[in-house]
This record gives sequence, structure tokens and C-alpha cells, in this order.
Amino acid sequence: MDLKLEETAPNFKLADENGKIVSLSDYKGKNVVLYFYPKDNTPGCTLEAQDFSKMISDFHDNNAIVIGISKDTSSCHRSFIDTYDLKVILLADVDGQVCEEYGVMGVKKMFSKEYHGINRMTFLIDSAGKIAYIWSKVSVNNHATEVLEKIKSLSNRVS
Repeated sequence: MDLKLEETAPNFKLADENGKIVSLSDYKGKNVVLYFYPKDNTPGCTLEAQDFSKMISDFHDNNAIVIGISKDTSSCHRSFIDTYDLKVILLADVDGQVCEEYGVMGVKKMFSKEYHGINRMTFLIDSAGKIAYIWSKVSVNNHATEVLEKIKSLSNRVS
């Protein structure tokens, strides 16, 4: 699926790191940073989660919640959070349905082998549930800062 700016973000229900079911609609009235990442405990994914976690109070101060989604299980997410003291919410999309809805699945290549996996992407969903911005080719370095700046610019535009 090709999601577009100003389109209503697809709702979902997924288990968090504690097994609690979380829905996008639970956060109506808040900005939601929804970032998709390939796998827990890998270098790039760890750095991305740590960067968002270091800035979590800045996101909260700007009426934003940060949610990461991968195909890892809730228990894997729990371990990932505990190991790195992460402050983000991690959701388990084990069957990949939400990844498909958001269009983040694609052909990837590692060691000359092709496989189907999650492309690192981030969606900024505004307080009305509309897609405000899409980062389709995420570079982990400074990504959290870039996302926060975008949220601030949206807030300034509305004020």
C-alpha cells in the first residue's frame, strides 16, 4: 500500500512489549511517531531506539508518543527494552500485516542474498490521525532529532 500525506493513517491493534493490546486510535489527540525497523538487538535498530529514548521527554513535551514496530515478538521486545533501558513503546507485528498496510515490506539484500523484510521507515501521524510526514529512507544517525524538529514545525504552524 502506498500511503500519502494527509491520508488517515491505518488503525491497528498489536501487542506491546508487555502483551497489552495497543491501538493507534488509543493516541487520538497526540502526535504519533510510528517507526518501523527490521529487528531488535541489531546495531542500527538499537541506535535508533536509543536515540528516540534519549529524547523521549522532548517528544512528550511536544504532545508526541514514539512507537516502534517490527516483526519480533512481545517477549523479544521486552528483552530489548530491558537490555538497553529503552523508553519507547515497541509493538509486535509478528504476521507482518501492519507492515504490509504501511507499505514498509520490500526486497532487501544482504551478503548477495535477496529476502523480503522491513524497510526502515517512519511516519509522523498528527493529532487528528492523518499522516503529516513520511521518512521513506531512514538514516539512523540524527533521525530522532530530525523527527522532533518536524513535530515542532507542525506545532508552530498550528499555533
